[in-house]
Amino acid sequence: MDKNTKTELEAGAFRRLVGHLQKNTDVQNIDLMILADFCRNCLAKWYMAEAVEQGVEMDYEQAREVVYGMPYNEWKDKFQTEATAEQLAAFERKQQAKLQ
Repeated sequence: MDKNTKTELEAGAFRRLVGHLQKNTDVQNIDLMILADFCRNCLAKWYMAEAVEQGVEMDYEQAREVVYGMPYNEWKDKFQTEATAEQLAAFERKQQAKLQ
């Protein structure tokens, strides 16, 4: 596979992942962090880092808007719920396990 085709496939997969996350607003970032060790904010940070590496000016809020499909504060107001005690405990266990 040539480099351009590989890049196009990766870009398409990224667009599908972002679209999937935008459609599934019931999936909270804390759940993603517990299960997959990344969340929408992580994805936005990676996107921004790649933009900077490629010489594209972008800040974190712009990157989050790409990932969330709207300004982050708007998404947070519409879809983010308060993390439960169980979620916070599971997240803490995950963090502790990473340290061992």
